[in-house]
Amino acid sequence: MTRFAVFLASFAYIGYFPVAPGTAGALAGLGVFALLHAAGIPAAVLAGTVLVIAAGVWSAGRAEPYFGTVDPGQVVIDEVAGMLVTLVLLPVSVPVVVAGFLLFRVFDIVKPWPANRLERWHGGAGVMADDVMCGVYANMVIRAALWVLSEGAP
Repeated sequence: MTRFAVFLASFAYIGYFPVAPGTAGALAGLGVFALLHAAGIPAAVLAGTVLVIAAGVWSAGRAEPYFGTVDPGQVVIDEVAGMLVTLVLLPVSVPVVVAGFLLFRVFDIVKPWPANRLERWHGGAGVMADDVMCGVYANMVIRAALWVLSEGAP
């Protein structure tokens, strides 16, 4: 079961990418988003996001003891989940996806409050919570930008 958890937490071993595994995980999240969006059912993206978060809490919690550290770098399912949260229920366009990717990575690196507090939680919930919150931040910024753009500049 530990092997499966590590496989899942590293998102099919993408977390072992030698350079910027978090960015590789976020790019994998874009791939998952594209597959879910291609289904043409908005609820598929929402359901997929919830499923990835749940799988991440379980697998990251099992992977931490295997790696012997808290929030190991090889665990990137949190970045996949954060990327999905960033784009969930937003209108899909190239600018929105690019902005979502960039905003999520910035928030994930900077970890503004309360994301920086959430990563202190123990186990898989702690691994996942900060990235999910960073995804919420990015989603809200994009929603605000779309609202401002649709209303016209003051």
